Amino acid sequence: MTKTPLISVVYVLIASVLGSFGAVFLKLGSAKLEKGLIYIVSWQSFAGVALYLASSVFYVAGVRNGELSVLYPMVALGYVWTLIWSRMLFGERITRQKLIAVFLILFGISLIGIGAQQAH
Repeated sequence: MTKTPLISVVYVLIASVLGSFGAVFLKLGSAKLEKGLIYIVSWQSFAGVALYLASSVFYVAGVRNGELSVLYPMVALGYVWTLIWSRMLFGERITRQKLIAVFLILFGISLIGIGAQQAH
């Protein structure tokens, strides 16, 4: 396989953002579960599942013509997006440990990208 096309990277980035929003909506939907399991059926829960499904479609489109070893680690960016949305939407704290984890994720993805560039 040849070098991973930019459009594949873009698709996987879109997938990571959509997946992180899916997690946000599932959390919003889970708040209703305090009333009972029947309340899992809510528009927020459906939106979360739909966003995860959309994320999968973009992911498949991305890996179709790209190198899996380069693109799959980019899925970890979903953790970074989720940290940001959690802070913005739920007021969750961003601790030093979380920042270190984000740095390590970004550092690891960068190394994989650099390694892919040097291999070609």
